[in-house]
Amino acid sequence: MLRSGFDSLLVVVVGLVFIVTAVAALILAATARADAYRAADKQSKNFWLIILGITVVVNLVVPMLFLQIAGLVASIVFLVDVRPALRQVSGGGGRRGGSSSDGPYGPYNGGR
Repeated sequence: MLRSGFDSLLVVVVGLVFIVTAVAALILAATARADAYRAADKQSKNFWLIILGITVVVNLVVPMLFLQIAGLVASIVFLVDVRPALRQVSGGGGRRGGSSSDGPYGPYNGGR
């Protein structure tokens, strides 16, 4: 009895993780500029919108584990590979302002 409740809760949680990941990747893909995909030498914006849109639909309508895992892989590839390349090309690199000589307490001036 307790095990079946845990199993059904686990299925719901895993399903939610799949859906949230796919929706987040779809939103991030939709908000990026189309020319950034070409500049980063990645697949086109339409390609990623179609793949991630299908992933969201599969997670919501046809909850088959194999298809959900394939969609999760596509979402992770977008989030880990494509999005950082788009941010780098678009000027949204890893640093939040400042120069390369900035330390944790401000700019390093060589002891002057």
